[in-house]
Amino acid sequence: MLLIGVGLSMDAFAVSICKGLSMEKVRYGYAAWVAVFFGVFQGVMPILGWLLAGQFADIISDVDHWIAFFLLSGLGIKMIMEGKKGEGGVCSPARDVDFKELTLLAIATSIDAMAVGISMAFLKVSVYSPAAIIGIITFVISFIGVVLGHLFGIKLQQKSLIVGGLILLLIGIKILLEHMGVIS
Repeated sequence: MLLIGVGLSMDAFAVSICKGLSMEKVRYGYAAWVAVFFGVFQGVMPILGWLLAGQFADIISDVDHWIAFFLLSGLGIKMIMEGKKGEGGVCSPARDVDFKELTLLAIATSIDAMAVGISMAFLKVSVYSPAAIIGIITFVISFIGVVLGHLFGIKLQQKSLIVGGLILLLIGIKILLEHMGVIS
């Protein structure tokens, strides 16, 4: 379960790095908010998938990769365009927590966790302990990601939006290609 938790948290880790890229100084409160959003969504989505498995498994499994692809790629392209124009965006210096943006990012990066919950339902495995483990691991890894993003951001300040946008775009493409069976 620990390895599944680490694997599921990698998308959130990459986005967390993006969130820390352009921070002028480490803001641990902000890093905690990012980590809470990603950790909670990664922990709740397997439960949601487990609860909905019997009724909506076919619908969810048919479109989950497309939802993640469009959310992450759309945000990534927006960031790249803003980076070329010199504007803010997902990786811009955060003065306040943008709950709407964090919610969209958390949903996009946790859709694969819903698929894990669906799998657990089909295997008739309890989901609550694994979901807690996944959420806690994602929280810790996301917090570390924001701090690491800040460390890299000092060196990449001008290109942070483009780098962050590329990260999100590549994660979206990776999710799509995995679900299409092109890569594993």
